[in-house]
Amino acid sequence: MNNLLRSAIPIVVSIACLFALWGCSGPLVGITVVDERTALENQVLGTYQELQQEVLLVASVRYIDPKGKLKPTPPLPPGKKHVIRALQRSAFNKDDVDRFKALGVIGENNIGGITLLAPERIDAAQRAFVENLVKEENEDRIVIMRRVIETNEDLSEQDWPRVQKMFAALNRDKARPGEMIQLADGSWVKKE
Repeated sequence: MNNLLRSAIPIVVSIACLFALWGCSGPLVGITVVDERTALENQVLGTYQELQQEVLLVASVRYIDPKGKLKPTPPLPPGKKHVIRALQRSAFNKDDVDRFKALGVIGENNIGGITLLAPERIDAAQRAFVENLVKEENEDRIVIMRRVIETNEDLSEQDWPRVQKMFAALNRDKARPGEMIQLADGSWVKKE
């Protein structure tokens, strides 16, 4: 009987180990693995959303003193003021940008801006308007991207190309079907 018990011990231990390993094979609770690109995307998107919230606050906050008198809002730091104006102008131009994107005249490029693609689809008067629209929108997007880098301690000027690519990816994702988008390899396609 001792021999039978001795030969069974390795089998019992093996089965116990298998059950122990099987119990460990489930998902790890409380641990989220984030690769570098996703972390950068989250930082960029989070900072961008914070900037948009600031525009809403600046536009909506009024201070009334206890006597009922309207007091002016405190002055904004120059960097913040510059980016808020860029966000406001970009929001103001959004309808026109969307209209010309829908016509295939402009598209989302792979560095976070927009590009004039088919000027022949519009007349000369509209062309000057669209060229200025593209110039303004790209200036505003650069200001916004720069501010994201300035206000995020994990980013520096060396991250500029990565931030541009990240904004380009976000803009491609937001593009509507039928709009022109430039892929990372430089080719232009209609978004499906």
